[in-house]
This record gives sequence, C-alpha cells and structure tokens, in this order.
Amino acid sequence: MSAIGGYAAALVFLNWGVTDAVVLAMLGGFSAMLITAPFAPLLARYRGIFFSMLTLALSMVGYGLLVKTESLGGSDGFNMGRVTLLGQALADEQVRFGLYATTLVLTLVSAVLVRMYFLSSRGLVTRAVRDNELRVEYLGGSVSQTMSLNFVLAAFLGGMGGALAVMALGHIDPNFSYWTTSGEFVFVAILAGSQSVVAVMLSSLVLEMVRSFSSAYFPNTWQLALGIFLLLVIRFMPLGLGSLWSKTEKPSEKQP
Repeated sequence: MSAIGGYAAALVFLNWGVTDAVVLAMLGGFSAMLITAPFAPLLARYRGIFFSMLTLALSMVGYGLLVKTESLGGSDGFNMGRVTLLGQALADEQVRFGLYATTLVLTLVSAVLVRMYFLSSRGLVTRAVRDNELRVEYLGGSVSQTMSLNFVLAAFLGGMGGALAVMALGHIDPNFSYWTTSGEFVFVAILAGSQSVVAVMLSSLVLEMVRSFSSAYFPNTWQLALGIFLLLVIRFMPLGLGSLWSKTEKPSEKQP
C-alpha cells in the first residue's frame, strides 16, 4: 500500500506537474485504495496468519513487478523533486519542517477520523466481528463487507503514508514493497494492539527508538534485539500497549 501511494505521488509529480504536498498525499491514498479494492473481498475471507501471509505474498508480487519494470526505474527507482505546500514554494531550510508539519497534521486528522469511525455503527460491527463473526451474521451484519471496507480504508491510510515518506526522502524504489517493510507494520500492529488509535502512534515511536538504540549499540545483531523486545511484549502485554489504559476484557475473562 505504501509502495502504491509512493509511486503514484512520484509519478504524478513528474508527469503531471502536481507539486502540492497535501494533494500528492491524498492522491497517493486514493491510488492505493483503488488498486487494492479488487483484492478486498478475497482478503476479507482470511484472518490471522493466513491474512498476513496472503498480503505479504501480494506485496512481494508487487516488488517483483516493480524491479522488472524499467519505466519505473527498475531496482534503483527514481528521484522526486521538491514539493510545495498549499501553493507556496518552500525554502531549503523550510522543506523538512514543512513536510514534518504536513505529516503531523494529516496524521492527527486521520487519527481523529479513525476514532470516529470505530465509534460509528460500522466501527462497532468491526469490534463485534473481532469477538464473534458468527453472531454478527446471525444479527444481520455482513462480515465480508465490513472487513472489505476496513481493508480499503487501511489501504488509503497506507498509501497516504507512503506518499509522505517519498516526499520526505525524495526517492522511491521497490523496497517500499519488500517484505521487511511489511514486517515493520506487523511489529507496530502487535505492539499497539487493537484497543487504541493512540497506541498505534506510540508503537511506531517505540519501534523507531528500539531500532535506533539497537543499531547504535548492537550494529551487527540489532534485528535480534528487536525480536527479543517483540517477544517480551507478546509475553507480558499480549493485548498491546493500548491495553495499559483501555478498559478491554482480557481473553481469559471472556464468556463463552
């Protein structure tokens, strides 16, 4: 998803002359949403490790296609120029801060909208699906439609994030679609849990902190340190960081 959004933003920038950061971020999100929408009904049928492996397989198919497509730069990718913000060109010393501010605002707006979604009727159905899919179907809800919609919305957010990342880096390559990039999102999902939107942001920050310190003090085995940290989280906080302040029933306390 992030690769789709990143490539879409970079191609629109180079070929159509659209340079506004906000517009490119939105275009990246919509591009990812449109391209992944046909796969949503299929992916909505799977859960857990099967869903993870299927999305990972599709990601690697995309990686293979991008590496072989010379018009998109092949394995080297291609560069992207400097963006503007709300129609205003940014000076050299303002580019980083402008992109940071844009990312921060879009992230906060997205977090509020996601929170509103989970408090809506469709969002409440999503929570019910997590607990008992069969009962949702008995009550007249559609598990397939709900999960498909969730996947499409997630694609939009992932594509928007990919576009913002490409604008910050000034370069796009197939590694955005490589399995290790997807693994980082899995790490964040496990660390955050499903109780809080804020926990997702906090988990992303924790991931970067652990990776930075591990790279600094264990340059040859930082992946091992990251893996050990994840195992400790799974062992002592199986519901993720969100369970520290969210009033969510523990799995052992659920009624049959």
